[in-house]
Amino acid sequence: MLSKVLSYGLEGIDGYKMTIEVDIGVGLPKFDIVGLGDTAIKESKERVKSAIKNSCLNYPMSAITCNLAPADIKKTGPLYDLGIAVAILSATEQIDYKMLGNTIFLGELSLNGDVKKVNGVLPILISAKENGYTDFIIPYENTKEASFIEGITVHTVKNLSELVKYYNNETILEKVESSNYENLKEIQKDRHLDMKYVKGQFSAKRALEIAAAGGHNIMMIGPPGSGKTMLARCFPSIMPDMTFEEALEVTKIHSVAGELDLNEGIVLERPFRTPHHTATAVSLVGGGPHSKPGEISLAHNGVLFLDEMPEYTRHFIETLRQPLEDGQITVARALQTITYPASFILIASMNPCPCGNYGSKTKECRCSSAQIHKYLSKLSGPIMDRIDLHVEVDNVTYDDLTSTQEAESSASIKQRVDKARKVQLERFSDSKIYSNAKMNAAQTKKYCQLDEEGKKIMELAFNNLNLSARAHDRILKVARTIADIDGCKDIQPQHIAEAIQYRSLDRKYWV
Repeated sequence: MLSKVLSYGLEGIDGYKMTIEVDIGVGLPKFDIVGLGDTAIKESKERVKSAIKNSCLNYPMSAITCNLAPADIKKTGPLYDLGIAVAILSATEQIDYKMLGNTIFLGELSLNGDVKKVNGVLPILISAKENGYTDFIIPYENTKEASFIEGITVHTVKNLSELVKYYNNETILEKVESSNYENLKEIQKDRHLDMKYVKGQFSAKRALEIAAAGGHNIMMIGPPGSGKTMLARCFPSIMPDMTFEEALEVTKIHSVAGELDLNEGIVLERPFRTPHHTATAVSLVGGGPHSKPGEISLAHNGVLFLDEMPEYTRHFIETLRQPLEDGQITVARALQTITYPASFILIASMNPCPCGNYGSKTKECRCSSAQIHKYLSKLSGPIMDRIDLHVEVDNVTYDDLTSTQEAESSASIKQRVDKARKVQLERFSDSKIYSNAKMNAAQTKKYCQLDEEGKKIMELAFNNLNLSARAHDRILKVARTIADIDGCKDIQPQHIAEAIQYRSLDRKYWV
């Protein structure tokens, strides 16, 4: 007898409909799975067989053929176990085939019949809903993850025998109730360092405030021990809260990567990723046997912090070009090409030379010109051109360090950041961007107009600093953010002047 059950697969962070076909024919007992599945899928026949037997259900001692269609797409992972088992049970009339309808089945089976959690449930539900599917049965452990999608009916199941009883009208399955994202945001705990504990470094704090308000990339250059890492660690405490749409984008990526906290079911805070400089290119960019997202994508809508950026390989640094410009990363492999979102704020820190004291006001540099040039050349001009804010962080004085006066808190700075980001959300309400840094050419021209005095300042800086067209546009975007922080509708001359000063260090060090 032939049976068909619906499930869903994942390609990157997008889902696609998959039909599980099971044919039980006459012949010696065997179980074949076809449809370009990986090892985890090939092994699912043993899990399904044991799960059916240990659930006190009838496993057919016949020739079983299971096809995962479409057969030309490579499929990975154990999330099809439940669908395969349901197809076998409906083919043997232990489940009424007519009752299955267009229900999507997702779940991994253990040998005793328990239904275990799977990765990627949220992106699958979103994709399936967009394609008109509204009924789902998923593992109980994925309940929270599914509760943020409205307009669909999701039931959770703990074991296979419970599912059979449900279709035989002997029990009911728990239905997933909707969760309120705004209520969850109110109870989240602050787990970040506070800016009030950073002594001095007022210019760096100001630059970080601008970066948070407008989503701009920032480079901090200074000697060891000046506070660059601590400033970066404090940055999440002043970042604006994510909108629900941003949170869903982040959660989809973390769900596919298997890094989602199942107790919360959604990512509440903006990601802050700090990969070590010895990490492999695949772990940073993404890909591998299962084409999972890398650190660049896991930082989407959050922060990618590269401490001592020149210590990373030149190859990895250059791979940042595409995501810094386009907000996405395309991973091309032999069997498939996948594009992951990768719109993040890059925070980079570095010493100005091997010893770290070049340009310091308090210490003397011991490096030769050749050593300094070799060290700085690890970062190319195109990469530096894509970083909006360059700020010099010098060593703090003893008076600043021992001062009892408390600096401005992160909460106070965040209020200004939130106010500026609210203006931007209203400005770009008709588009899919959330900050000034992501403006395209047409939007930059529309929202970054200068008066005559501002144009003169911009022209003078463009000619004297030998700015590129990209640097010109990025200065305008930074100026727009500074104006938003000040509550100004139009960009004033002082705003463009401040934005220009954040583009002088690459001309100081990379000439």
